Amino acid sequence: MGKALIRKRKRKGKYRQWLIGGLSVLFVFVCYQNIASLGNAPVMGQVVNYVREEIAVSAWKNCMMAMLCEQRETSFTLESYLLQKIEGFYPVCAFSETLAEYDTQIESALSENMMAENKQQTRDKKQDAEDVQETGESMGTDGRKEEPEDTVVAKGVIGQENNGQEIADATKADGRVVEIPREKLNDFDFLIHNFYQVDRTTTIDGNELNAQQMLAKDMKLQSGNEDVQILIYHTHSQEGYADSAPGDANSSVVALGERLTQLLTEQYGFRVLHHTGQYDVADRDNAYSYAGPALEQILAENPGIEVVIDLHRDGVPDNIHLVSEVNGKQTAQIMFFNGLSRTTKNGNIAYLANPNLADNLAFSFQLKLAAEEYYPGFSRATYLKGYRYNLHYRPKSLLVEVGAQTNTFEEAMNAMEPLADILHRVLAP
Repeated sequence: MGKALIRKRKRKGKYRQWLIGGLSVLFVFVCYQNIASLGNAPVMGQVVNYVREEIAVSAWKNCMMAMLCEQRETSFTLESYLLQKIEGFYPVCAFSETLAEYDTQIESALSENMMAENKQQTRDKKQDAEDVQETGESMGTDGRKEEPEDTVVAKGVIGQENNGQEIADATKADGRVVEIPREKLNDFDFLIHNFYQVDRTTTIDGNELNAQQMLAKDMKLQSGNEDVQILIYHTHSQEGYADSAPGDANSSVVALGERLTQLLTEQYGFRVLHHTGQYDVADRDNAYSYAGPALEQILAENPGIEVVIDLHRDGVPDNIHLVSEVNGKQTAQIMFFNGLSRTTKNGNIAYLANPNLADNLAFSFQLKLAAEEYYPGFSRATYLKGYRYNLHYRPKSLLVEVGAQTNTFEEAMNAMEPLADILHRVLAP
């Protein structure tokens, strides 16, 4: 009797091993199917990541079964039995069916479609200006000027009947290529569509983006003293261009800052300090935090500084080339950037409060408007994002992206001349 019982137990142990083996094969197959659906990543990487996620969620599920699972009544079948056993060994197999997937987006990248649309709008604006200068304003059937409702066109002073020659003369007089009707800017939809790109992390409405209020703010510099008026610095000093030597300040955004300083000082008579401190060498992610104390010290030592410019270089997909033609030169496009200290998810960020936000927005808007009228196609849509980016230190604080990693250093350097001119037009008393 003792030997028979032992043999019986051995047979029962073998059946259990076979069952476990079969369940293990089925489990591997289920895992393989789930892994195969993840995409084209390397198989080992998929396996490791998948197993890590499954183990973590499994442990959580085993602890929180009452919160996650619904009671189900099912009839007994071989399939349901096997699935029940698998779920017993590995509960996440059932739980994973309830998880929803959400698409994510890299916050700092603009889509190729947006860039293509922006380029097309730029080409349309330039073509409108060329057509008007060559033929004069288009005439409607009643002999009056005909203007598209939602396009920016070159024309003379608003409300005056000017022919093409008068427009050309007006353009030569002040250098303006196009004039954007101010009444159109009061339309929030027109303004947001033509002047801004709002990141998905934040929101804004017509109370903050009010063109009339932003244009009414006086951005002229105070005169009559010898103090430093403008500070130029670089939160990300290591940013370079397609042909830049890594770590070489002479071919990076730092060199752009030196050129902009020279133009503003020698050509326009501003008093400018170029700060070349490095804050992104060891830890790029915390560069704004590292730059903050240095900025506070500089501003304390130079209380006359009214304008703070953080000069950057953007990052885009490798097939995007942000270039325009300015004064016959291939020139990197620029982009003004504002942080709103507010996210879509959490609302206003109290610890990133910016008492100068309204002035920051007015400053970048006046510069963007000048860029559109004097250098159509040179400036991209102003980018609005959720955080603060050290723009709170002065009312006239500005973050400028000059081109991207796909631009040449020469194209970026060429952008300093029109940027200096735009700053002069807005800031000069």
